[in-house]
Amino acid sequence: MGRLVRLVAAVVISVVALGGVVRLVGPAQDIPSVRRQMTFLRSELTDGAATTAQGQFPEGYFFLYVLYGLTAVDLGDAGEARWALAHLDSAEGREPFSADLTPPYGVFYVGWLNFYVGWLNRLRGGILSLSPPGTTDPAFDRDSAALAAAFDASPTPFLPAYPSRAWPVDSTVAIASLALHDKLTTPRYGPTIARWLSGVRVRLDPATGLLPHTADLETGAPTAGARGSSQSIIQRFLPEIDPDFARSQYLTFRSRFLARPLGLGPAIREYPHGTTGPADVDSGPLPLGISLSATVVTLGAARVQRDESLAAGLANFGDLAGVPLDTWHTRRYAFGAVPIGDAFLAWSKSARPLAASPPPSVLSRWWRLPLLTVLLLLAVAPWVLRLLTAAPWVPAIIRRRRSV
Repeated sequence: MGRLVRLVAAVVISVVALGGVVRLVGPAQDIPSVRRQMTFLRSELTDGAATTAQGQFPEGYFFLYVLYGLTAVDLGDAGEARWALAHLDSAEGREPFSADLTPPYGVFYVGWLNFYVGWLNRLRGGILSLSPPGTTDPAFDRDSAALAAAFDASPTPFLPAYPSRAWPVDSTVAIASLALHDKLTTPRYGPTIARWLSGVRVRLDPATGLLPHTADLETGAPTAGARGSSQSIIQRFLPEIDPDFARSQYLTFRSRFLARPLGLGPAIREYPHGTTGPADVDSGPLPLGISLSATVVTLGAARVQRDESLAAGLANFGDLAGVPLDTWHTRRYAFGAVPIGDAFLAWSKSARPLAASPPPSVLSRWWRLPLLTVLLLLAVAPWVLRLLTAAPWVPAIIRRRRSV
């Protein structure tokens, strides 16, 4: 009986170890797995997951649908993207946002979505990018014009997302939607974009040289330094606004926020190396200073910046830590308990630039098997092999090789 227990334990450990190795080195970013995630998310949304998420945090409804729609755009599925847009462009989709802001409902709604809830204009432009040449979208034209007018009239490059607050990440995605508009239709917002870039360059976080997390509404001066939860979004969209500025910002972000806690990872810190700060609604919990949400979203930024080494490391380690569960048609992470996590991961794994050509690759070899994982596998392997080769059903040739 004792031998049987040991044998079962050895088999379980072997399977877990093998699965871990496969997930660490296998192709975790494959599009078929993203499509299986989308099948799971579609079912969850149909069953009311967005309404449930709205009860958990103020932008939950908008959050799930816009991520689903943007991932559908990245996958080239215009029908699913339009389905998501129909749910967003509704009274329920607009409910969390104020109609008193300029533009109406705030840049938070009209543009795309910050870390949690972004801007509708990005999704409209993405859908238009999948349409036949010559197709127009009056709503996309209208919202783009409203955004440009708001930026042109603003004393700072950072529009308010909620009353009395400005997050530069929101304005970054909104400006990216104007760049996408110029690519898809007659260019007209170049001066607005150039003025925004000039304003941003003189309002960077002095400690890091990156866009700040929050800014003063009157002056645009940083009120909170750069943080991983907003930088991960900013770095995904800057390449569509100014590729050279974006590459400089991305490399700085990478050097200040990329970490391997306890020899594991790669992962993204919420605060730059050498600093700490509290967890909040933007960051989520911060085990060892790591923002799990920023780590997931940085995968998309790495893909857009063609940082293949880091993108592979983030995707594979996410597959190890996220415990994906596959069926014939679906994939879900963490047993499907948090659909919004699946939505962010699917969106990050499918990331591609819409308003700019892919930049040159980032030449790096930063990612490799985490040291502690390698040591653990090496420590477990002899014990597992000893138990397995002692079993009577193991082929005799294996036992003979062990005895040589």
